[in-house]
Amino acid sequence: MFPKGSKEFVLLSKLNTPEKIQTFLEQIPFNHEKKGETCMSVQRVLRENKAHCLEGAFVACACLMLSGRKPIIVSLKVKHPDDDHIIIIFSQNGYYGALSKTNHPVLRYRDPVYRSIRELVMSYFHEYFLYGSGEKTLLGYTKPINLKRYGTKWITAEEDVWDIGGDIFKAPIMPIVPAKNKRSLRNATPFERKSLDVQEWK
Repeated sequence: MFPKGSKEFVLLSKLNTPEKIQTFLEQIPFNHEKKGETCMSVQRVLRENKAHCLEGAFVACACLMLSGRKPIIVSLKVKHPDDDHIIIIFSQNGYYGALSKTNHPVLRYRDPVYRSIRELVMSYFHEYFLYGSGEKTLLGYTKPINLKRYGTKWITAEEDVWDIGGDIFKAPIMPIVPAKNKRSLRNATPFERKSLDVQEWK
């Protein structure tokens, strides 16, 4: 973790509720990875002022740790060619919610109203689809991953933390779509697909 009194420590310590953390994530420009893929630590995100979903998850988890919460993430696993998405889990009064860094209107923050992780994940199902065809792509999700298992390198490392990203990508998933119902899934309509035209950071 950052040394007490450092500007990073002071900044992140002030983000002591999920609502404050989410607002901060939304103020960070989205990392479009124009110079190649990255997996930046919290320190680099704050310095370079950009983040994609996993990098934003690192920032959110550091804030949660400083406020006495567990740094827990879940990876939403999807059908190729769509992209997986990382959500950050928090609980409040026995109910689950999620923080999220995304550039689109969907796959965003979830209020703590869900009774289980699965119920929370299912709230993303109908909004997870391909732009062109409208095909729904969310296949399942990983068990909750506590970032404490990786020490603090995801907070302060100067190099990309690809080993963490790789572990998350390769983690086994718990499927959510009943096999017998896969052919019954209805594609998102052209009207629904228009929502993906909206981006927070161009």
